Amino acid sequence: MLFAIISDVHSNLEALNSVLERIDSIGVDSIVSLGDMVGYNADPNRCIELIRKRDIRCILGNHDSRVCGFEEPADFNPVARTALLWTRQNITDDNLEYLKTLPRQLTFNDNALAVHGWINNTDMYILSQSDAMANFKLLQMEEYRYRLCFFGHTHIMITYAMKEMVIFPAMEESVKLLDEAYYLVNPGSVGQPRDYDPRASFLIYNSDEREIKFFRTDYDIDKCRSKIIKAGLPNSLAERLIIGC
Repeated sequence: MLFAIISDVHSNLEALNSVLERIDSIGVDSIVSLGDMVGYNADPNRCIELIRKRDIRCILGNHDSRVCGFEEPADFNPVARTALLWTRQNITDDNLEYLKTLPRQLTFNDNALAVHGWINNTDMYILSQSDAMANFKLLQMEEYRYRLCFFGHTHIMITYAMKEMVIFPAMEESVKLLDEAYYLVNPGSVGQPRDYDPRASFLIYNSDEREIKFFRTDYDIDKCRSKIIKAGLPNSLAERLIIGC
């Protein structure tokens, strides 16, 4: 089967539309979203409604969770907090209730786990080999027992492979999965890339061929930026989209 994995849409409708169009051109069996549908950008409702219309399986991200009021954004930086509070004011009741139903992790294809941050913590980032090792150890616990986990939150495409307790980080566009290895894989961000490539990113997981391929796609950044400015959100959120950081 072919699975498209997306993450961190962050209310960027233009990027989401572009990614879904590219996914449709490839032809997949299912789409999984790794959380943070909202935050930062100006189209939370239309993004959620599109995700719901497409029946995309989703989990809860840290921005989603704070929009729901499960936690407060006290630990967010001022710009992220401003966007979060704006989203709380502008999200519809129906879309808010939908967010509240989302799980913090899910499994698919019987062999893959989907999380937002760490396996056991939505807010924590996998940013280093030591972070990856901690999560590989979690994967090996009886509670999980998966060899493949997709995560988001960092907005950076990367694969961590572990074989015989040695970690191999990689940023190749294609990864062939080995039976004896464990994997943590991040598709990057649809709505706010942070690796200095402004294009929206996602991945395709071919479970039959045991292969992962990463993709980038252009979108109308200027249109998204103008919506941010018109909504009264911080200008820095518009400017960072240009350079992808």
